[in-house]
Amino acid sequence: MLKQLEAKLTAWGMDWMQFKLFTQHMTGVSHDAMHVVGGVVAQIALAALFRSSLARVWPWAAILVIELVNEWNDLHVEKWPDPGQQWGEGAKDLALTMILPTLLLILARWAPGLFARNR
Repeated sequence: MLKQLEAKLTAWGMDWMQFKLFTQHMTGVSHDAMHVVGGVVAQIALAALFRSSLARVWPWAAILVIELVNEWNDLHVEKWPDPGQQWGEGAKDLALTMILPTLLLILARWAPGLFARNR
């Protein structure tokens, strides 16, 4: 049973990896830029979909969880010759994904006037 679950997770992980590569090559957007754009677009989309505010922590936290799962998958599906380099790339991906969502969360919470219309 455990081996079947592991096989299904590995197959899903490979499919996810192929989807990411397809998207990267189809759009011409670099791997790093996809993390930057993807994080902020997903945060805004989740907040809009659930009619929430960017000032609430949960859209940010959801992006963090999604990115951690993505990086866990990368570590288990990809096998680099140098583990330190692979871990470093994962840390960079995490930072790139979270920097703009973190900035949006901080600004929406502590400087909400930046998001309001002037009357």
